[in-house]
Amino acid sequence: QVQLVESGGGLVQPGGSLRLSCAASGSIFRINAMGWYRQAPGKERELVATITSGGNTVYADSVKGRFTISRDNAKNTVFLQMNSLKPEDTAVYCCNSRIQTVPWTDYGDYWGQGTQVTVSS
Repeated sequence: QVQLVESGGGLVQPGGSLRLSCAASGSIFRINAMGWYRQAPGKERELVATITSGGNTVYADSVKGRFTISRDNAKNTVFLQMNSLKPEDTAVYCCNSRIQTVPWTDYGDYWGQGTQVTVSS
């Protein structure tokens, strides 16, 4: 059983910052890519940022220059540093991780429960 637990969400004023974290635990053999997705009311889920096991990163155009994704492989944790937050960043942010639990098997796709980020004055 694999579990992803996010933390760090909350209410922040425009221009403020938040740091999200997501820790994976359970029967983990190897973690490939990790990432953050978000879904705002009335909108489809969108990719925010991903980071590979080798540290390569990809960002949505809307967050480039403001958000930074990173990971601590020793702790099976991925972070999302969010700066210069805008009201349009308001959404439920979910952690995603591609995890292999048993050697020689396919990777599985795992999701956290989501953490609410609200940017408002």
